[in-house]
Amino acid sequence: MREKIENRTAELAVIGLGYIGLPTAIMFANAGFRVTGLEIREDVVEKINSGHAHIIEPEIDELLQNALKNGNLRATSNPADIKGKDVYIICVQTPLKDDKTPNLSYLESAVRTVAGAMKKGSLVIIESTVPPLTTAKMATLIEELTGLKAGEDFYMVHAPERVMPGRIFKELVYNSRIFGGITPESAELAELLYRSFVKGQTFKTSSTVSEVVKLMENTFRDVNIALANEFAFLAHQYGINVFEAIELANTHPRVRIHIPGIGVGGHCLPKDPHLLIWPAKEDFGLIRLAREINDSMPLFTKDLLFKAFREINLPPEEAVVTILGLAYKGNSDDTRNSPASALIEAIRDDVGEIRTYDPYVGGTHESLEAAVSGADAVVIATDHTSFKAINWEELGKIMRNKILIDGRHVVKEPPKGFIFKGIGRGEY
Repeated sequence: MREKIENRTAELAVIGLGYIGLPTAIMFANAGFRVTGLEIREDVVEKINSGHAHIIEPEIDELLQNALKNGNLRATSNPADIKGKDVYIICVQTPLKDDKTPNLSYLESAVRTVAGAMKKGSLVIIESTVPPLTTAKMATLIEELTGLKAGEDFYMVHAPERVMPGRIFKELVYNSRIFGGITPESAELAELLYRSFVKGQTFKTSSTVSEVVKLMENTFRDVNIALANEFAFLAHQYGINVFEAIELANTHPRVRIHIPGIGVGGHCLPKDPHLLIWPAKEDFGLIRLAREINDSMPLFTKDLLFKAFREINLPPEEAVVTILGLAYKGNSDDTRNSPASALIEAIRDDVGEIRTYDPYVGGTHESLEAAVSGADAVVIATDHTSFKAINWEELGKIMRNKILIDGRHVVKEPPKGFIFKGIGRGEY
């Protein structure tokens, strides 16, 4: 296996061609490996093989077309096409159930597919974010299904992705990577494989440590954001701008407070803290409380909106509300766990009409002007760059009432003639 990786004759299969799987497959293909991507959505397979990505990401179409042109990448929906590969990289989703416990059915299904296709000596890598001890459990499942022995007959690794939408290809190359093997040799082989394109630091450890590290990283960010959101609550009580206070506090060399906002979205932060504590015998409280605070932010945004309604004596049931942004983060089309969706759900039964506009996702209206014309209130739910350039005073001329609620600190100075409220903007 080592020789095959070094001379790039190892054949790879990537299971799941979503936000992580497709870029990963592209990187390995452009590094010289022959890669087969397995994806159950046939329309996605067809689109990828035609040279067009189904996700929005800088450079992705160009890099995809290059991988297809050199003959190193193809997508398929047929599991028979990944039979007998040297390396299997699993990049499927691990969402939460309604009760906030992990749904590992996609992962287990992928592992069963791999077990039915792999050969003796294969390297199996899980990039999906998983609860602690999961990789070891999946290795045991493969042993039961194949009769092969983990660490002797096949290699098993957890290699978590550490990238941000909008910067995926740059971060795949330059971010550090962690390889958690069920044996040291497993981690060494994975490190050697990823070194074909990774220029950042690489670290080897056990699979469980790797799983915990990934979850700790995002839990740290989630808890820090929850603290920032509590600071925002205080700013409203004290009549100050929390962003000014945070900026000044962060001049201290040992302080780095995150940014408050309408909520925490995406595939990782709302989920990973739950994955971290799920197998634990004791719940220590802080992590869960932070999740509750961050989940409450769309409701806090609703409170700001309805306070503005009261100031102009506008009955909510008559109000036309436009939500700007459906993606969970700026300049992305990723709507997973988007706070905008939570806000829409929170106000759906209380207002007269909800309109939406997102230049990356779409919405009820195809243009900003159409979405805002005749509206009473606009709520900024995503920090797309284009929203920062809006001329609000001009846009206000086509609104029925001029209420602006900023959930992402996009508007630095409230436009004239508007009732303005923003999360953490306690001075207004």
